[in-house]
Amino acid sequence: MCNRHNASGQSEPRRWDESPHVPVLYDEVMAWLSPSSAGCYIDGTVGAGGHAWGILEDSSPGGRLLGLDADPAALELTRERLGQFGERATLTHANFDTLGTVAPRHGFKTVDGILLDLGLSSMQLANANRGFSFQAEGPLDMRFDPQQPRTAADLVNTLPADEVADILWRYGEERYSRRIARAIEAERPIHTTQELVAIIRQAAPARGRLHPATRTFQALRIATNDELGALERTLPQAVDLLDTEGRLAVISFHSLEDRIVKHFFKKAERDCICPPELPVCMCDHEPTLKVLTRKPVTPSADEVRRNPRSRSAKLRVAARI
Repeated sequence: MCNRHNASGQSEPRRWDESPHVPVLYDEVMAWLSPSSAGCYIDGTVGAGGHAWGILEDSSPGGRLLGLDADPAALELTRERLGQFGERATLTHANFDTLGTVAPRHGFKTVDGILLDLGLSSMQLANANRGFSFQAEGPLDMRFDPQQPRTAADLVNTLPADEVADILWRYGEERYSRRIARAIEAERPIHTTQELVAIIRQAAPARGRLHPATRTFQALRIATNDELGALERTLPQAVDLLDTEGRLAVISFHSLEDRIVKHFFKKAERDCICPPELPVCMCDHEPTLKVLTRKPVTPSADEVRRNPRSRSAKLRVAARI
């Protein structure tokens, strides 16, 4: 079982640019989580291991970390990168929405900090065979976990046009969702990313610098992996795992994710969640979190120059009470 310990014997932390991977908002995450010696932490989206590396480095000599990822390819790479930390790093193939059962199974019953770095990694985007990129030819897959049965191709080829349009509007805020959905229905079956891109280009006009397929690809990826549903299921599980004063840090990359996190944090901080029209409180709700970031933390101008993909990142942090 993991418990909080006072920092002792902690080595001088190294900056992100000395680590094997450059993650978004690295310095800010380390500052807010403030990993301590022999503390216990969870990275629910361990990815290429950049944040995990920092947590383990800053929590030397005895801090422990449990890293989860739905993508087995990411875990294979991360095992190599975190190998220097030995048994202090535990990695497992799992979606973070199973956090409440997976963590105790590995001895992480209460923890000092949890990080969720949402969305798509550069590594996944760069692999054309994964089907995430509209700039490269590949199968229309988009699964974080290749063992998951449903692909993006399954969605575009089997759902009614109205349901496809709803996905594009709800998860991509695509103003031409109906037009694109009807074009998809007319051109089925669609098997590759570039087949879909060609259909979108014909159905929707170009809009400034934004690629016409950007919103459609985002929406299909979110729907394929049930990303928003998984986030909603994960947040209460994360709170239950936190020790008193333990911190939950979430990095989001678009407004849909950020809105879920913001509203969850605000609700968890309130004494009462009854409808305002009730004259007296009847909910017996007790606050479980204290929000530490009243406004989201965003990347510095210097980080955006180094890594343009970081420009939309938003970090929110809350502490268990």
